[in-house]
Amino acid sequence: MARSTVRPNSETSRRTPLRTFLRTADGVSVDSVYNPGTVVYDSSNPSFRDLVFVIAHGFTGDVDRPHIRRIAAAFARYGAVVTFSFRGHGASGGHSTVGDKEVLDLAAAVQWARSFGHARVVTVGFSMGGSVVLRHAALYGSAEGREGKREGKREGRTGAGTDAVVSVSAPARWYYRGTAPMRRLHWLVTRPEGRLVGRYGLRTRIHHREWDPVPLSPVEAVARIAPTPLLIVHGDRDGYFPLDHPRMLAGAAGDHGELWLEPGMGHAEHAATDELLARIGDWAVSRAG
Repeated sequence: MARSTVRPNSETSRRTPLRTFLRTADGVSVDSVYNPGTVVYDSSNPSFRDLVFVIAHGFTGDVDRPHIRRIAAAFARYGAVVTFSFRGHGASGGHSTVGDKEVLDLAAAVQWARSFGHARVVTVGFSMGGSVVLRHAALYGSAEGREGKREGKREGRTGAGTDAVVSVSAPARWYYRGTAPMRRLHWLVTRPEGRLVGRYGLRTRIHHREWDPVPLSPVEAVARIAPTPLLIVHGDRDGYFPLDHPRMLAGAAGDHGELWLEPGMGHAEHAATDELLARIGDWAVSRAG
């Protein structure tokens, strides 16, 4: 259950950005920001008022990075926005598990977003965050499952569950080392000297233990997301994960998922243009709820 140091129930708090530390189900503090959005509400278009985007950043990002603030500002034109730093990133506590326990961070952020009265939550993840939103949607959906019981109670759409999912530049499978950037990332994560670079050079504290057990993979998660609306976005010039990754995810989703292959796009937040973010915002408004 997410806990914070602020009470978001007043009308004033609905109009004012708030920053606090949430507490995850396993006790990690997560630096989080709520922005009520810049969209002008009116009685003829009530759909924006109950919509909130929860943004899951990529590895080595955090809530204060300029590229994360740009993403938040883009989606604020469509509804409220919650951004947060994954464990081990920025001012959040704990250590990064590179996509495993981060699903608990996202669950806490979603619960907090709903506490402001928003009925519809859209989770949007980039790269590592893209894998996390897929696993979160699978683990916190309406169906029970052993994996969900291990990582946190499945609470459905009244608690930590989501109403639509957007995964951008996500891997389909774990342990991929087929590109030079991913080989560098594996060095960063698995070697002591790499973790020192992460801590002091990238403000990212990485856990030294290997996964045990190995978490549900993104491609396995995708098959469990239906009927929640799903959008998979990937650039055809992604230097980290080639096109077999989004195609594998889309194949696992079947008719349920929607795949956008973006010409000329690179990887994750830095490569997402304002035009692409606007299209994602329009998709979210039409699909969530």
